[in-house]
Amino acid sequence: MRKAAVTTVSTVAGVVLLLSLKPHVNAAATVAAPSPSAASSGAPSPSPSTSHTTSASPTGTYTGDTFNTRYGPVQLAVTLAQGKITAVKALQTPSGDGRSQQIASYAVPQLTSETLSAQSARIDAVSGATYTSEGYVQSLQSALDKAGV
Repeated sequence: MRKAAVTTVSTVAGVVLLLSLKPHVNAAATVAAPSPSAASSGAPSPSPSTSHTTSASPTGTYTGDTFNTRYGPVQLAVTLAQGKITAVKALQTPSGDGRSQQIASYAVPQLTSETLSAQSARIDAVSGATYTSEGYVQSLQSALDKAGV
């Protein structure tokens, strides 16, 4: 009878502890908005290399906002030709230490390839590069928003 009571109390205590745990913070919530100094530089962010033919099919290069991740800033420039993504250039990637540089060097080409295939910012994160991936997607979406895509 005593074993049953100890087992029951232990089980109840374990369940209470499990239910009291808080979930992990979403990686997207840790991506900070661009700094006010970058946003108020006075220079226009979209920098089309050619004029737009129509608003439905933008052509040019558009610079996304800089997003500060846990390991450093991420900023992209997206080139569009008649509304299609033709190139993505990483202007800033996390580079605060060797490990961040290593992660960015393998993640950014994968993210770029996936962007060109998907033709949107709806891409999967690279395993092991969650923060870089989140910053990439945020800056990419910012550039696409500026292009009106």
